[in-house]
Amino acid sequence: MNRGIITSLSAIIIAQGLKIVTHKRLSGKWDWKPILQTGGMPSSHSAGVASLAAYVASNRGTRHIETSLAVVFGTIVMYDAQGIRRHTGEIARLVNDLEDNIEEISGDFPSLEFVKREEELKELLGHQPVEVAAGALFGLLYGLASAKLEDRRLEKQQ
Repeated sequence: MNRGIITSLSAIIIAQGLKIVTHKRLSGKWDWKPILQTGGMPSSHSAGVASLAAYVASNRGTRHIETSLAVVFGTIVMYDAQGIRRHTGEIARLVNDLEDNIEEISGDFPSLEFVKREEELKELLGHQPVEVAAGALFGLLYGLASAKLEDRRLEKQQ
């Protein structure tokens, strides 16, 4: 399989695993749920695209078109993760709070029919800028390390 794909996918998996550790530090409790959730520290989206960009830049050079594609694609993904997706999560939080308030008010007005949704909207969708930065830094270092390991392996084969 393509080493760039392996590097990027493994960076995503490792970053998702690190979310368990950061959740433990923040809450004091071990919980495996963050490994399957979006959002959180570090951003696995950022780790994946940054590791790919670093790997490609290390192998092809910074002036190569593949590096340009990886960097631009990565920038868009990271911007989206900390921008649009984060704001969508904040809106979901407001809608969930509003629904709770309407439910409370409907108890005071029996003629007001209110049917509560079975599930609340998902609130943790995007990332805070620091989560994106942490994922990008991890991905950058991981991508460079992967490229160096590949270089050493190729040197031994020759």
